[in-house]
Amino acid sequence: MARQEKSTITQTSKAILNTPIGVLIIEARDHAVCAISLARENDVIPEEKGNEPVLDQAKRELQEYFDGKRTAFTFAMKADGTPFQKSVWNALLTIPFGETKTYGDIARAVDNPKGSRAVGMACNRNPIMIAVPCHRVLGAGGAMTGYAGGVPVKEALLDLEQKSR
Repeated sequence: MARQEKSTITQTSKAILNTPIGVLIIEARDHAVCAISLARENDVIPEEKGNEPVLDQAKRELQEYFDGKRTAFTFAMKADGTPFQKSVWNALLTIPFGETKTYGDIARAVDNPKGSRAVGMACNRNPIMIAVPCHRVLGAGGAMTGYAGGVPVKEALLDLEQKSR
């Protein structure tokens, strides 16, 4: 019988942050934030676990964002996704605080000018909400379109950024 190799899967650490839009679940592994998600109304909130120092930094920076004192995030991030998704998420990081772009703008930025729908799907799969600002992406003509956290959350984040400028 062949000897099994040790697993290289690393544990994910979790932190919880209460915010004006709801409870955020922040996850990290290998010294980088890998997910920020909004707990749904009937979700069981997980307990904080692990000891990734980046979680403390992420919580502090997100709190500063919600307090109107931070316009950019500096904590380490590493999202799992396809090469196309990662190119879209990197393009999102170039949208200035308090400004918006359209899905078409992002499609052109990633050299896929007819890929607005694909950009929308990549935004929907963005695992690091707020810090990777998919909420700053609007439909054609500035239409307030879908958001994984819900359109009211998208509107609240954009409003917060407008007031903090």
